[in-house]
Formats: sequence, C-alpha cells, structure tokens
Amino acid sequence: MSEEEKKSQHREFTQRVITRMNTNSFQIKGMMITIIAAFLAVYAANPKSIFIILPVPLVILFWFLDSYYLQMERKFRGIYKDICDLNKENEEKLTLKIFEMNPKLYKGGDYCFWKVLLWSSITVLYLITTISLIIMYLILEYC
Repeated sequence: MSEEEKKSQHREFTQRVITRMNTNSFQIKGMMITIIAAFLAVYAANPKSIFIILPVPLVILFWFLDSYYLQMERKFRGIYKDICDLNKENEEKLTLKIFEMNPKLYKGGDYCFWKVLLWSSITVLYLITTISLIIMYLILEYC
C-alpha cells in the first residue's frame, strides 16, 4: 500500500468517527425531546406539577453529554485537518503518524469542553428548554 493510499484511508477512518460523533449528538437531542414529551404527556394525564420539573436534571445531563460528543467531534476534526495539512500557518500539527488518532493531544482553545458546553447553538437549545420547564413549573405551582 502506497503512502498516499494510507493517508487516504486514514482520512476515511477519521471522517467515519466524525460522522459517528455527529450522529450521537443528533440522537441525544432527539432522546431529550422524547423524554420531555413523555413527562408532559404524563402531566396531561395526571396534572401534578412535579412532572414538569422532573426532566430539568435530565436536560442538563443531556446538555453535558451532547457537549462531550461535540468536543470529541471537534478533536477529530483537528486530526482530520492535520492529516489533510489544512492547518493555518501558526498552528502546530499534532497528528504526525499515519493511522494515529489520539484526541487527547488536542487540548484547550476550540477543543475545551467548557467552550463547547457554552457554544451558542447548544446553549440556546438546552438553556431555553431548561428555562421553559422551570417557568412552566413556577406558573403551575404558584399561580
């Protein structure tokens, strides 16, 4: 197998991992919405306001889990950039060996968990969901 074929296969492996992480993130969002809908359906059948506030910790758990998968996706995108030599001039190339896929090498900056957790597109979905559930609970409990 030639060097170029090995690089091509390495890119393909990395792209598959990126796709898998993206799919996991999408499925987590779907599971969160399904669980919230189930709790709201239970509330509709048995109107106790506890069924509105119970999913809040689950939403926060899904937020952290989704952030983890998106962080891993970003790290593998960094690996992909290194394989394809797409780095900017001032960026250091961390993946040097063929078939090396070590996401632990990618730290800080765009790869930081907290940066991903508070990234706007994720924050909007999970924050609005959490705040909406809390407001609904407060309205039902105290009005």
